[in-house]
Amino acid sequence: MLHPPAFLPVAAPWLDMAGLAVFAASGALAAAKRGQTMVTLAFFALVTGVGGGTVRDLLIGAPVFWTHDARAAGVCLTVAALIWVTPQRWWSDTALDWFDALGLAAYAVFGAAKALGYGIPPLPAALMGVVTACVGGIIRDVLAGEPSILMRPEIYVTAAALAAGLYVALLLAGLPLLVAATIAASAGFALRAAAIHFRLALPSYRGRR
Repeated sequence: MLHPPAFLPVAAPWLDMAGLAVFAASGALAAAKRGQTMVTLAFFALVTGVGGGTVRDLLIGAPVFWTHDARAAGVCLTVAALIWVTPQRWWSDTALDWFDALGLAAYAVFGAAKALGYGIPPLPAALMGVVTACVGGIIRDVLAGEPSILMRPEIYVTAAALAAGLYVALLLAGLPLLVAATIAASAGFALRAAAIHFRLALPSYRGRR
């Protein structure tokens, strides 16, 4: 089983900041599309960026990451400021989906890795990756008054589950952390990207006929 000292120096620097930045961007864009103020953009960026990780840390008994590391909030607020000063024409209607897809893949892997590092068994650790990746986007949708992605049939949680589950499986197979993380995050993003581009969705429940 991995322990925090073995995991954190390898996985944290790039996966954590990448997930934070792209999720924060998706939150800020959600507010920007509704013509909100800079304060609202910053708030959306922060809660979207740190929401999933906060729930994960509370569940695995870890210190809530962004209350102990100023870089996390700094990244979220910087991203919000950058979106605030850029012209609206720079952002297409699908920009939010693509930013969210990047964050989903990176954070699913990071969440699973951190859970393993704190002694969580493989299956719950993979589920912590899903929580990390999805909760921030759910909070964003609720605040924006949009139907939650969780309640739509398009492939979203499945992509997070693929990334987190594959990462855990590759580690158990003996692959190095960085290799496993890269492969798993790429697979999760590829599935989500295919779902966005081809409008893929899981079958809905039809009940007994």
